[in-house]
Amino acid sequence: MAPPRKRTICMQMLRDQMPKELICKNLTKKYAGTPTALDHVSFTTSSSKGIFALIGRNGAGKTTLTRILATELAPSSGTASINGLDILDDTNELRERMAILPQESRAVAWLTPRQTIYSYLLYRGFDRAESAKRAKNMLERLGMSKYSDTLNRYLSGGLKRKTMIAAILSSDADILFVDEPTTGLDPLSRAELWDVLKEFKKDHFIFLTTHYLEEAEMLADKLCILEKGKTVAMGDIDMLRNKMGYQYSVSIFDKNAKVKPLVGKTVTGHNGKKQIFTTRDEANRLAKDLIEKEKKFSINPVSLDDIFFYLVKKPISEGDEEKGDDYDY
Repeated sequence: MAPPRKRTICMQMLRDQMPKELICKNLTKKYAGTPTALDHVSFTTSSSKGIFALIGRNGAGKTTLTRILATELAPSSGTASINGLDILDDTNELRERMAILPQESRAVAWLTPRQTIYSYLLYRGFDRAESAKRAKNMLERLGMSKYSDTLNRYLSGGLKRKTMIAAILSSDADILFVDEPTTGLDPLSRAELWDVLKEFKKDHFIFLTTHYLEEAEMLADKLCILEKGKTVAMGDIDMLRNKMGYQYSVSIFDKNAKVKPLVGKTVTGHNGKKQIFTTRDEANRLAKDLIEKEKKFSINPVSLDDIFFYLVKKPISEGDEEKGDDYDY
């Protein structure tokens, strides 16, 4: 029998030769007295690099799935692995390779951004010189140098969030779990962070959850839509468009507007807004009809927001209050 150290080295070599994939098999999570948070979630995606975006409404199960994959929460049943490491059997080794930004993370009030990143890196095992260097470089990259030595308690909510993001990015971990990273950021700060994430995804795997569909469409190489604990659709943006089967989206804001029968699919919200997904020719015909009737409408190529609205039948921004029905024209 091989000595334990040799067995460990051999196992590591085998894992390094395996395809880098995130694999979920029937992941289920049930909390006592509440509906099932995750219901037999199964999918496989590359985890060598790039951004995998998990999107869904509040209560869809995004945070639960993220916490399970980040080894913070045990599933009720099912299995998952990342790059050959099982989330339950190889927890310690997996944690050494990942960095996590939970949605509820907060910057310590009596530390500065520089101290926040520096102490985080020390905790991860970097020496003092390397920790100081990485903290300085990351604050510069995020445009936060002038706030380096300001107490977190005096920073805006957006700057506090950027400080926490800077900490995990500075670790240079292979796998990054980022839950709602740009919540609270102004448009300019959000765009700056997008640039950083685009750069990091070139040689890191980033598991991103977000409510901002524009953000997911802008950043993600692959997307997964989660609804009521189940996967509704998964793929890159073109695959999701193909799943819809329509190229254009027409929004009609007059609830009394009547349109001629056309090829397509319509979802109607409780506020009377009609969202029609159709072909280019039918969109052109519909636009002419609405212009003649002087109705307020918009027409655009199908976006991720449209795809989500179509597949889930509810807009992500309106939570559980939307009561829509769908029918063919």
